[in-house]
Amino acid sequence: MIRVILADDQPLVRSGIGMLLSAEPDIEVVGEAHDGAQAIDLACALRPTVVLMDIRMPGVDGVEATRRITADQFSRGQGVPVRVLVLTTYNVHEAVIQALRAGASGFLLKDAAPEELVRAVRSVADGEAWLDPSVTPELLREFAARPDRLLPTPAEVENLTAREREVLTLIAHGMSNAEVAGHLVISETTVKTHYSRIVMKLGVRDRAQAVAAAYQCGLVQPGTTPPPRSQGPAPR
Repeated sequence: MIRVILADDQPLVRSGIGMLLSAEPDIEVVGEAHDGAQAIDLACALRPTVVLMDIRMPGVDGVEATRRITADQFSRGQGVPVRVLVLTTYNVHEAVIQALRAGASGFLLKDAAPEELVRAVRSVADGEAWLDPSVTPELLREFAARPDRLLPTPAEVENLTAREREVLTLIAHGMSNAEVAGHLVISETTVKTHYSRIVMKLGVRDRAQAVAAAYQCGLVQPGTTPPPRSQGPAPR
């Protein structure tokens, strides 16, 4: 079961999203917060799978709340982090970039279709990154143009094996583990193994940071398409 906390200072927004998510058989809304401070407290007490986080809230805003919630002490046990999905009315706004750098696993515009919100929650709960498709190119250009000194260097990315760089490239193009497996004609388990090694070698927190690193280091360029599908052996 995916356990969700909703953090938004507008009761009607929380109510609408709550009803939408609660209608899904695999999602349970376990708490609601009206500001960032309450979101932090609830995340600490309830250890949800995902926090849906508004950016603009009074007092402690969504960026600072995200930074605290994604800290190590908010683990759900056995090192599994509480993940944050940012909801915003803005496109590529400074606060969105700050939230991603603070540890958010992705962001979604508030005018997204209901089914897209559900997919985003499930994707983030499964450890994937979720970047709103309508503004992803602009966002990644921002990451590439404004380097984050805490992300891996190009030399560190070059230390990945050729296969690991292939996997990271496809992840940076927005592919899920299953899609990467199909593209490279390998098993999804093998993709997960490569991804785990990428995270360990680069010292990144999650998929969103891995994607940002790939763009910042020039492994992937904004506006490009994924490399051709492999013609290799059958999946193993």
